[in-house]
Amino acid sequence: MAAQLATTSAARVTSGYWRESLRPLVVLAFVAPLLIGYEAGILWLGPQAIRNAADVWLRGWLDLAGFGQYFLLPVLICTLLLAWQHASHQAWQVNWRVVRNMWLEAGVLAIGLLLAAHLMARLCGDGLAGTGTTNVFSNAISGEQWQRTAARVVGYLGAGIYEEFFFRFLLLAGVALALQRTGLNRRGSLLAAIAATSVLFALAHYRCDVFLFGRHWGMMHGDAFTWYSFLFRCSAGAVFGALFAYRGFGIAAGTHALYDLLIVLL
Repeated sequence: MAAQLATTSAARVTSGYWRESLRPLVVLAFVAPLLIGYEAGILWLGPQAIRNAADVWLRGWLDLAGFGQYFLLPVLICTLLLAWQHASHQAWQVNWRVVRNMWLEAGVLAIGLLLAAHLMARLCGDGLAGTGTTNVFSNAISGEQWQRTAARVVGYLGAGIYEEFFFRFLLLAGVALALQRTGLNRRGSLLAAIAATSVLFALAHYRCDVFLFGRHWGMMHGDAFTWYSFLFRCSAGAVFGALFAYRGFGIAAGTHALYDLLIVLL
């Protein structure tokens, strides 16, 4: 009987954590350090800062629409989560133990993804996800190296927030909803949306210059294309998409940011 009660209690705790970690207000409390750290870091680093590409795109589109205020984008993310919280009629309370456990969960998932990247690198004989690494614990590291490392750390905080917001919160959800409207079932539309956005997520990391509709479209600051890094990023995008679908925006953003930070630190 005692064993049954313990099992039931553990199941309730797990179920409660699973449910609480999906609440918009809890998600906002979880991602707030990433958002604040990125925006504060960008202002602190000034011209040396590395802006995340998704951040640049989103701000550019807002600017084209006539909304060029600097802090509008982070305020918009917070407002969407707060509006979602209001519409869901849930309690306006945050269980900070749940937030702490979300960081633990994201950390375990990030380590798992890092190990998968190393395994894939060994099997394919290529560099880790096509990215260089900088060890910030080097015994002889110059001030310039510290500045470059700080810029990368800040940029990766932005990747966790803005890439997940753009590719998963907006794009994946939008594509899945559009496919459902065509008559495709929920599971099929979700899988198709994860696959499509994972490919776009991978392609967004490379330098490209395409002439279309009389204009040049592309990015000049991405990586050189390799099939290994492309396939890995597609796989990582699928992982983040699945995390977003089943564990929510917070865990997806946290896992993404922590994985990128582990690449820099280790």
